[in-house]
Amino acid sequence: MFFRRYIRKSCVLSAILITEIIFAAGKSTARTDYDFTKISKIAVVDVLGPLGNEGAQNQVADMVVMELLQKGFAPVERAQVQNLLKEQKFQRDSNATPKEDAVKAGRLLNVPTVVIVNVSEFTEDISMTIKMLDVEDGSVLWVGSGQGSTEKTLGTILDAAAGAGAGVMAGGDKNSGKVVGGVIGGVIGGAAVNMLAPQKAQAAQKIIAKICKGMPSKVPAAKKKNYSGGSREK
Repeated sequence: MFFRRYIRKSCVLSAILITEIIFAAGKSTARTDYDFTKISKIAVVDVLGPLGNEGAQNQVADMVVMELLQKGFAPVERAQVQNLLKEQKFQRDSNATPKEDAVKAGRLLNVPTVVIVNVSEFTEDISMTIKMLDVEDGSVLWVGSGQGSTEKTLGTILDAAAGAGAGVMAGGDKNSGKVVGGVIGGVIGGAAVNMLAPQKAQAAQKIIAKICKGMPSKVPAAKKKNYSGGSREK
């Protein structure tokens, strides 16, 4: 009976946290002597950082692709980028920087411009930078950075605690079985929230939108409103 009341209370508290407002901020700067309207194709070639798995990396890459489309660029689809790099047997150089690897990948993909995303923190706080690079000379055309918070610290603790409770219930005897079951349940409950959960995905998308707000557009100013279909949500 106590365990059931505990689970109900944990679920209520988690639901309250999910409804909290997500903080997000970002800024960027671009080369003033570069004509961004001449960019024909662009590819998000790398998403670096502690995202945990390839699926989460692809989600973040797709969020950046959406922003590139809003600016009028023609990004190469993420799956196509990965397949082409595999076909070309692209390998990272341990002595090269992420920028140098990105430029090399761009040349293999035959695109003039590439984008790399570097996520430096992805806990309850999220920080990242996004760079647009010229493949021909490796110069930075545009760079932005942003940060935000999902306010998920307490939620993570509750999820892990709920997992530990489930493990205790599944344990065998009153001593070792409960201890082992509690530890396993705690690990499972805590690990689940390390995935790109809906709230964390929403936070990442808001941060990326803030970063890319100042990204130069390929679309002429006079046509931008009609192309984007109206104003974007702030």
